[in-house]
Amino acid sequence: MKQEETILTRHPEGKKGVNILRRRYDLTAQALLDTLRERGEMGAMDLYEAAAARLEEHLDGKPLWYAVTVKLDLEARGVLGTRKQGGAQKVFLKKGT
Repeated sequence: MKQEETILTRHPEGKKGVNILRRRYDLTAQALLDTLRERGEMGAMDLYEAAAARLEEHLDGKPLWYAVTVKLDLEARGVLGTRKQGGAQKVFLKKGT
């Protein structure tokens, strides 16, 4: 039986990442990026929930957990940026992505 490819995620604060299946990572990253391209900058929880809603039919497990984990990875890789606004975290696509 062939073993599926995994990816070790990164964390923007240098904390230890987790291994997840590449196919789950790719689905989740696409859901996050598509949501931000469609809606623009948005609150982190709104982004997580919107991405999780897109993923419910495609992922086994907890879509919200994947959304948070992959968002942190994309932030660590410089694809997403965050900023604080009134105590809430706003997430945006960095230029060129």
